[in-house]
Amino acid sequence: MDALAVFGISNNGLNLAVKLIILFLVAVWLALVFWTWSDGRRRIEDPLLVGCAAAASFFFPFVGTIVYMIVRPPEYLDDVRERELEIAAASARLQQVEQLACPYCDFEIEKTFLRCPSCLRRLKEPCGTCGRPLDPRWKICPYCEAEVGQAAPQQRRRAARRSAPTSAAPPPERPSGRPSSGQQPTVARAQTPARGTEQPAAARTRPPSA
Repeated sequence: MDALAVFGISNNGLNLAVKLIILFLVAVWLALVFWTWSDGRRRIEDPLLVGCAAAASFFFPFVGTIVYMIVRPPEYLDDVRERELEIAAASARLQQVEQLACPYCDFEIEKTFLRCPSCLRRLKEPCGTCGRPLDPRWKICPYCEAEVGQAAPQQRRRAARRSAPTSAAPPPERPSGRPSSGQQPTVARAQTPARGTEQPAAARTRPPSA
């Protein structure tokens, strides 16, 4: 007796169609069981829960798979790990920005330090105009818009003064008693005795007698 006679089908063509439909449903059922197991491995970390989901899909065809699709985790394990790595990297960058360390001695420093207070090594170069610390990768100072390596105006003037030759010293001032070059020197006149003050003849020197 034909196994499909319970459906009341006596036509061979219909029997063949029913057999194909049953075969198709069985294939879909097995495919759903495999999909439940593989998808559970990508979403669930516990292998016991993955086995329970695959068993429910096998023993309860179609219904078990539908229940699993409702209660399954929304993200893959790879996406969760990638997000955790991104969060860890972001927190590490934030911690590095907030708490910087010297690359030479690992001493705690701040962002504005030019030298390490522990090993005294140069960390950053100051701006030639405003004096703020500059990053070695910068080509322009973001604070005063000066080019990196450009000296301040006062420093350039000082350097120009140092490099300029020293001028000749001014001539010493002449004393006030001496006449200047534009004035005629006054000739000192010999003081002659007055007429009333002539010396007597006896006081004059006489030649010695022979």
